Amino acid sequence: VQLQAYGGGLVQAGGSLKLSCAASGHSFRAYSSAWFRRAPGKEREFVAALDSSGGTAYYADSVKGRFTMSRDKNTAYLVLNSLKPEDTAVYYCAAQRSGSYWRQESYGYWGRGTQVTVSS
Repeated sequence: VQLQAYGGGLVQAGGSLKLSCAASGHSFRAYSSAWFRRAPGKEREFVAALDSSGGTAYYADSVKGRFTMSRDKNTAYLVLNSLKPEDTAVYYCAAQRSGSYWRQESYGYWGRGTQVTVSS
């Protein structure tokens, strides 16, 4: 499966963005999907994940209650609400067939990142 993430941009603190991750080659229904992010000077970290059914979502504590992940057949979405400057990062979407959802090593398919910048 090939992944393409888009939807990033510059937004003020408190604002919202919607990221999308389009899958081609295979439907997302065969994969668990996730979003990770890498902030400047930091390691890439887990943000959110959906199981292969799309029915169960997992979130990092830092985004719980503010970010929402969803999915249709071919696109995964991440809605970012109440954005903070510390959410500034490059956001990556990923897919896997099996493995721990929070571990980036579990994911064999990655899209290019999309930049999210939150100004204070």
